[in-house]
Amino acid sequence: MNTHFTAIVKHEGDWWIGWIEEVPGVNCQETTRETLLDTLQITLREALEFNRTDAIDAAGENYEELEIAV
Repeated sequence: MNTHFTAIVKHEGDWWIGWIEEVPGVNCQETTRETLLDTLQITLREALEFNRTDAIDAAGENYEELEIAV
């Protein structure tokens, strides 16, 4: 499993805004850069777990898990 992702971060006004480049929908907004990075990490973990659970549920029975490198 890929353990490295790319955070795109931007300081705009009073806010730090960030996105995870490789995972659509993972974005956060915080008042400090450090808090933003922490929140992005938490949100990314939650999104990956949700996507994993969703895929397994959709597969039903008799599925296999294969690692694919890109």
